[in-house]
Amino acid sequence: MVFDGLEAVERIWSRDANLWTGETEALWLGWLDVAERMQLQLSGLSEFAQGVAEDGFENFVLIGMGGSSLAPEVMRRFSGSKSFYVLDSTHPVSLLSILEKTGVEKTLFVVASKSGTTIETLAHFDFFWDKSGARGNQFVAITDPGSALESLASECGFRATFLGEEEVGGRYSALSVFGLVPCALMGLDLGEIVSGALSMADACRRKSINENPGLSLGLDLGNGWIEGRDKVVLNSNFHGFGLWVEQLIAESTGKDKKGLVPCLGENPVGLDRQNIEIEFDDIAGLGSEFFRFEFATAIAGAVMRINPFNQPNVQESKDRTAAVLASREQLVLERFGSLDSLLESSEEGDYLALMAFVPSNSHNEEVLNRVKKELGEKTALPVTMGFGPRYLHSTGQLHKGGSDNGLFIQVVDDPPELDIPGRDYGFHQLIRAQAVGDFEALLERGRRAVRITWDDLYDLC
Repeated sequence: MVFDGLEAVERIWSRDANLWTGETEALWLGWLDVAERMQLQLSGLSEFAQGVAEDGFENFVLIGMGGSSLAPEVMRRFSGSKSFYVLDSTHPVSLLSILEKTGVEKTLFVVASKSGTTIETLAHFDFFWDKSGARGNQFVAITDPGSALESLASECGFRATFLGEEEVGGRYSALSVFGLVPCALMGLDLGEIVSGALSMADACRRKSINENPGLSLGLDLGNGWIEGRDKVVLNSNFHGFGLWVEQLIAESTGKDKKGLVPCLGENPVGLDRQNIEIEFDDIAGLGSEFFRFEFATAIAGAVMRINPFNQPNVQESKDRTAAVLASREQLVLERFGSLDSLLESSEEGDYLALMAFVPSNSHNEEVLNRVKKELGEKTALPVTMGFGPRYLHSTGQLHKGGSDNGLFIQVVDDPPELDIPGRDYGFHQLIRAQAVGDFEALLERGRRAVRITWDDLYDLC
């Protein structure tokens, strides 16, 4: 049956779950008009940011994962802020680097988690809470109503708590308080970003493919997948926007043995590839692009007949991580498998995924991008790259729930010890457990995967 895109516009705005699978989708459509509701909060957010500045805070650290961190990271890069940091790594070197750059005394910590139970975020909180001397006035929470984090913020006397909406999923939350509170702290124009989103939302109501940017993009994505072009090549990692799109597309579509594979900066030429352009010049354009891609991903999910709002395979790695930590095993991450054999097993239509459990910094990103290029030239396959554990909250769903056309290269190092106050394991154990948990999940599904060390990686570039 031919998908009726114009009918889909009416059905998505009327919140018809049968546009997708008819299951829980109607419960997750608050993103459609969250920008309208946020208009009522803009003056309050601006006053909050002004009060923070008047109290002499010089640095800001957002601790969060996935949907709670990637939109703020895009905003950070767009703003060029030198005082706002996003921490979504459990590697000890990454934490110590943030601590060295910001200090503690004049730093405001923004703890962001919809569920309030995210293991990485709570571990980060424990660390910085201890370093701050338990000064609640230096902490802000962004979470959903009734979460464990809301209770924690109340008990610890946080400076403020901003509540999101349960009907807005994490990866669709860029235009909610999860994106706009950090936006306010960076000094970006809240009115402009919301205005851009509202303009795009109006455009996405039009029943014309040529006049509806979100519908047009969504049909391109979905029909491309039907035609076998499942690799979505994004023109560049423009202001980090590709990192946000990567999660949105991969986690939304990578399930039921289906999936679109976002590939940042790869060669768009190939029978299995489609090219998507990202362009915006100002903060209003950023708001517009956030909404366009959200709408397009929902449309693509309808074309693919999947639920684009759940993430059924994300919990598995979390459970495995918890089991490894509970065992109190002293983990040593050793090489596993042969990289040469893995590459030789590649077939047309495959892709390579570099998954690096190393410090997420510009130097390591440069090294990984060099390796990414070398592997692409050697195999003629598109190559994706992600830092662990960030990618567990992004492309990790696609890796395990999508098609079996991925070749996975896990990269590990030997992290130094760093305690987590109040816990019987440290960050060095946590990141190792996360690497082990995800690797085991891939192998159990029969995915083609190897583990190499950071030193091995240098031999490839």
